[in-house]
Amino acid sequence: MPSDTQTSAAPSFDDIDVLFDRYGPVYKWLATVTSMVAAMTMTLGATTVNVAFPDIMGAFGIGRDQVQLISTGYFAAQTSGMLLSAWLIGAIGERRTFTLAVLAFLVGSAMSGVAESSQALLFGRVLQGNSAGIIMPLGMAVTFKVFPRHQKGLAMGLFAMGNVLAPALGPTLGGLAIDAFSWRYIFLLTIPTAVIALIMGNLFMPSRPLPKKIPTFDFLGYGLLVAALAGVLLGFSHGHRSGWTSAEIIGLFSMGVGGATGFILRQLYGAHPLVNLRVFSFAKFNAAASIGFFTGCAMFSSFFLLPLFTQQIQHFTALNAGLLMIPAGLSLLFLFPLAGRLSDIMPAYIMIYAGMIIFSIAFYCLSTADVNTPFWTLVLFTILVRMGVACTRSVVNAEALKALPADLVNQGSSSVNFVRQLGGTIGTNCLVVFLELRIPFHGDAFAAMQTGANQTTQILRDSISRLLSEGGVAEFAREPGATRFLSDVIYAQASTMGFQDAYFVLALFAALGVIPAWVLSRTKSHAA
Repeated sequence: MPSDTQTSAAPSFDDIDVLFDRYGPVYKWLATVTSMVAAMTMTLGATTVNVAFPDIMGAFGIGRDQVQLISTGYFAAQTSGMLLSAWLIGAIGERRTFTLAVLAFLVGSAMSGVAESSQALLFGRVLQGNSAGIIMPLGMAVTFKVFPRHQKGLAMGLFAMGNVLAPALGPTLGGLAIDAFSWRYIFLLTIPTAVIALIMGNLFMPSRPLPKKIPTFDFLGYGLLVAALAGVLLGFSHGHRSGWTSAEIIGLFSMGVGGATGFILRQLYGAHPLVNLRVFSFAKFNAAASIGFFTGCAMFSSFFLLPLFTQQIQHFTALNAGLLMIPAGLSLLFLFPLAGRLSDIMPAYIMIYAGMIIFSIAFYCLSTADVNTPFWTLVLFTILVRMGVACTRSVVNAEALKALPADLVNQGSSSVNFVRQLGGTIGTNCLVVFLELRIPFHGDAFAAMQTGANQTTQILRDSISRLLSEGGVAEFAREPGATRFLSDVIYAQASTMGFQDAYFVLALFAALGVIPAWVLSRTKSHAA
């Protein structure tokens, strides 16, 4: 530790060497378990909510266009939190940063669990997401440091395993909590593991003395990024209800565009940029980052849409919707190693081609799903989506970093993950807007065909009236009852077709990912 960063001649702190002296060789496992518990807690916080959207919509009287903010707001906050992580570690050290982030996550979880409005719930989710963005890179870095050079791969594999298991188990745990208690308990599920992480972090996370001078941080650039994300996400979320040309929505989009423009200019000309835009001067890195954007959109959109589809269209319980996700999540335990082995024996662009094509096939299959699609067929479709993730994620990261000179690798790593998160956040937001537009489109088209000349409609109405009569319903209530039933049938069919259209758009979007994959195959990596 350089002496100019110390506050006294002999400060008391626990760096990694001191902790190894205290706990012996077992310390690397203690630090790794601490990092994994925290990372799994954060990932559970992101995924348990996926099966609760219908209940939250009913509790607060909001639609899909607004409830998606509970998901995308988390990921947007996580994106911005990643940019805070390195600065916080430099300013107050790993242990204090870890403690602060876990405490903020606990506060966010409690706020979400007791929220009395959708705005309070969103604020709690933003706190959770920001904490996750800080914890993920911190935990990965500590795990990487405590293992010897010849075991670095093992370290990253162990850390990744936690991130694989949490999405597999999260929706099921959320479903159990909802079926047994209520949707509020999904936010309280993570409190016990967060408390465990907090205790372990204060024992096993390395610490350092506070520096004499706090490292410089681009607060203006960070504020512009937050304004850009907030403007775009809120604009898309409220546009359908408030009107796309209303002053409120135009103002939000103006804030988003202005914030994004200011952020880019700040990164180009500021003295201490949050994102080093020099990495985007390399064609191969741009191609890999573009693929990351496509895969982020595909992956996060599917996390949001599938539980909603199974509960609203197929009328699954929250538990069954969660159980649907377990086989696909666990499949990554062998799909990731298999994809890694294949990437060693074939060109990377072949793996990416395969991944994007598998994504496209999976979403096309999902675009044919309806109320009669069997449970295990949907499981197969979700496994196909995870196959696309396995074929692309690690390969894209590796190809992006190979494209850069050594002095830009660290900045490139954070940038490609930033772009992937951005793709998931913006992609999910736009897809939900598309879904909200297509459902009434199909509903209006079906309603326009329900005329006296439509014999099928008349036969259905007569059949329903007869059934109501046989059930003892008074004559004056039969006609309105039949009309209401017909309306429900139309809405159910329109909703199904809206989801099918959304999945078809995802299939087309994934197919377009072949274009940057082709560019990747045609460009050379930076000379080592």
